[in-house]
Amino acid sequence: VLLFGKVQPDERLLQSQSAHVPGRIEQLLINVTGESVKKGQVIARVYSPELVTAQKELLEALTLQDKYPAVTEAAREKLRNWKLSGEQIRNIEMSGKVTSTFDIYANTSGIVTLRNVNEGDYVSRGTVLFDVADLSKVWAVFDAYESDLPWISLSQKVAFTTRSIPGKTFEGYVSFIDPVIDPSTRIARVRIELDNPGFQLKPGMFINGIVEAGISQQNEQLTIPQSAVLWTGTRAVVYVKVPGTEPPAFKMREIILGPATKDSYLVQEGLLEGEEIVTNGTFNVDAASQLAGKPSMMNPSGGRVSTGHDHDAMTSGGAASTDFRAQLQEVYDSYVPMKNAFVESDPEAVQKEAAKLSDALEKVDMSLLEGDAHMQWMEFLEVLRSSVSKISGSTDIAVQRESLSAFSNALYGVVKAFGLQGGTVYYQYCPMALDDRGAHWLSEIEDIENPYFGDEMLSCGETQETLEF
Repeated sequence: VLLFGKVQPDERLLQSQSAHVPGRIEQLLINVTGESVKKGQVIARVYSPELVTAQKELLEALTLQDKYPAVTEAAREKLRNWKLSGEQIRNIEMSGKVTSTFDIYANTSGIVTLRNVNEGDYVSRGTVLFDVADLSKVWAVFDAYESDLPWISLSQKVAFTTRSIPGKTFEGYVSFIDPVIDPSTRIARVRIELDNPGFQLKPGMFINGIVEAGISQQNEQLTIPQSAVLWTGTRAVVYVKVPGTEPPAFKMREIILGPATKDSYLVQEGLLEGEEIVTNGTFNVDAASQLAGKPSMMNPSGGRVSTGHDHDAMTSGGAASTDFRAQLQEVYDSYVPMKNAFVESDPEAVQKEAAKLSDALEKVDMSLLEGDAHMQWMEFLEVLRSSVSKISGSTDIAVQRESLSAFSNALYGVVKAFGLQGGTVYYQYCPMALDDRGAHWLSEIEDIENPYFGDEMLSCGETQETLEF
C-alpha cells in the first residue's frame, strides 16, 4: 500500500513559553524562529511596574519581620507566584535594592517554532511569547484512503522516503490510526513515532511510505484486476466467459468484492477459480450486451433496445450510442491538453485550453440520450459547464485548480457512466492537493504528473483506477 504524508512535531513535546508577569519587553534574547533554546536559558527581559511594587512591599515587610513575620512571608509568596526563584528573592533581600527588569527563563529545551512578541511590546501575565517544539522525536503522519485501511494495522512496519534526504529509507511502526474518517477528504490519519537524531526529519517534509500488506494464506484468496470491474452505485459486475462457446460469449455477473490492492480486488463471492473474465475493453462488452437486449450493468434485467430509426440509440438504462461516445471522446481529448497545462503551472495556457474544452462540451448532442440517461447527463453537464467556465474566466492558477478538481470528478462520472470510443484512462489522486483536502484528475498516461503542484511535487499521487475502453 502506497501512502503519502508529512513529518509533524510530536504534539506531546510542544510547549508554550509564556510571560509570568505583566510588563514591557525590554530585550528579547531569542528573536529568530528556528533558534534552539535550552531549559533555564534567559530568553527575555521584562520591565514590570507591578513587580517593582511587589519588591518594595517585600523590603518594607522586612523592616517589620520580627513583629509581623507573616507579612514578610506573604510578600515573598507574591514574588514566587510571579516565578521569581528563591535565589532572586534572596538577592533582593540582601541587596535591599529594587530591580527594574527581570529575566524570563526557558521552561523547556527545543526549537522555537513561533515568536509572538517583539521588543517594546506590552504583555499580560500568561501571554505566550514563544512556541517551542522538542524535535528529538517526531511523527510521520500519512493519509490512508478508506480502501487502504483493511491493509493497515497497529504495530505494522512502514518504510518511507523523502526527497529532502535522497537515498535514505526510514522505518517505523504504526502507533495510531484515526478512529474516524474525515468526511470531506474520506481519509484517516496513520501515525508513526520516530526518534530524530540530528534533527534530520523536519516538520513539513513530504514523505512517501510503503506498507507491505500480505494476503492471508489461511484461505485461498481469489483476486481479479481492477480493470475487469464495472461499478454502478454499490454494485460490482464482471463479464464471465460462457464455457464452450465459439466465438466467445460473455455473461454479466454481479459479485461481492473485498479490499482493493494496488491494481486488483479480492473477491469474496461470485467467482470461482479458473473462470475466465473480461479484463480489458469491459465497457465495450457491456455496451454490446445492452444493444443485444441482454443483462448489462445499467439494465440488469435485460430486454431489447428500443431503437426506432437509430440502431445505436440508448436504452432507458443508460447505454451510450456510438455517436454519443465519439462526442465524449472529443471532450476528453480536449481535457488532456488543459490538464497538461496545469502540470506546467501555466495559467494563460490553462485558460486557452479551457476555452477549447468548453467548445467541445457544447457540441455534445444530448438528444442522443433518453430517459434516465438523459437526466444523468444533465446533472453532470451542469457541473462541467460551471467548472470549465471558472477555469477559463480566471488567470489565478489556485482558483483554476479548485475548479479542475470539480471538473475532473464530473468527467470521471461521465466516462464511467457512458464510456469512450477507446483507449485507457487513468484515474489519479493526490491527498495533499488543495491544502491537503485531496483532489483527483484523469490522465492519458500511467506515470504520475500532478496538475495541482506541477514541478513542486510532480510525482506526488497514485493511480486509483484504470479504465479500459
